[in-house]
Parts: sequence; structure tokens; C-alpha cells
Amino acid sequence: MFTGLVETTGTVLSLDPRGESARLLVQAPSIAPELALGESVAVNGCCLTVTDIDTRAGTFAFDLLMQTLRVTSLGDLKPGSLVNLERAMRLGDRFGGHFVQGHVDDTVRVLDFSRHGQDHRLEVEFPAKHHGLVIPKGSICLDGISLTAAETGTASITCWIIPHTLQVTHLHTKRPGDRLNVEFDMLGKHVRELVRAHSA
Repeated sequence: MFTGLVETTGTVLSLDPRGESARLLVQAPSIAPELALGESVAVNGCCLTVTDIDTRAGTFAFDLLMQTLRVTSLGDLKPGSLVNLERAMRLGDRFGGHFVQGHVDDTVRVLDFSRHGQDHRLEVEFPAKHHGLVIPKGSICLDGISLTAAETGTASITCWIIPHTLQVTHLHTKRPGDRLNVEFDMLGKHVRELVRAHSA
């Protein structure tokens, strides 16, 4: 379980296909020494398992199934790409974001990312199949970042990005057309399924 509060960013060193899987190697010296094999880390909002660590180099690796590459944007990563990183929350920690499982629901493309004063406006597409899962002022997780949906329309969702979020995440590297992983609020998904079951 995660909170959507990004701890740090890491740099992708490689994404190597290996038959029916791939190996993702990331460098993030600030957290590498504290990781353990088998630990869960959210990489751009996708929960992955640490399979190798080199504390001297500040690197760690993940094995990605083809299913993961199909349903997320991780296959778009290239050497030099920045990724958002968050380790699993610990009992007793402050909980400042919202419940994030690290189970990506879909990918959405950036429609607009523009500066307005000191803040930035991020608009992403909102496929019709997901309507009802986001409400104005509700929570949404984009590439592992807990954000508030300021506006929801029939085709897009708009979030406002404060300078701090821009500074501590990879968002400053994003442009229109880029894909982001999206995880909708757990409560909204459960409510929709309950309504469907009741209506059946």
C-alpha cells in the first residue's frame, strides 16, 4: 500500500527485454541503501518487487512481466528517463495522500501541461469507460502522484500542480502526448461494482 506522496525520483539506466519479461534498472542513491530484496516500490505508480540491489552504485532492479508492460507506460521508459519512486507505507507513518495500491488501471495521455503563474495546469484524457470513477475534488493517482481532480469533463480531467510537486516529481519532464499511469480511487471502484451488482 502506498500514499501517492513521491519520496524521490530515480533515473532509468536500462530496460532490457528478456523473453516474456524485461529487467528495469534504476539509479536512486538516496534510497538504494535502505532497500531490501523482495521489497515493494511504486515506480511511476506501479507496484514492483526489488530483485537486485547494488548499494555502491545506488542502483536497484525490477523484473517486469509482459502483462505489466501492456497495461502500464513502463515500456515507454528509456535510459535517462526520470521515474517517481515511493516505498510502501509503514504502520505509524503519517498518511498525507490517499490509499494507492500500485495497481495501474490504465494509461492516459497528457493533453495540456502549461504554466499559470507559479502553478501548472495538467490536463489528461478521461476515457468514457472510466466515467464515474472520478468526481470534482476527488483523488486520482497519476504516475504515482496523489492529485486532486479540480475539474472533470466528458473527455478530460484537470489537476493543478503546485511548485513543490513539480520540484519533487518527474512532471517537469512531461509534454502533451506523453502517457501516464492512472489508478483511480479504490473507494470509487468499489462503489461502482456494488452499484453494478445491485442493478444486475
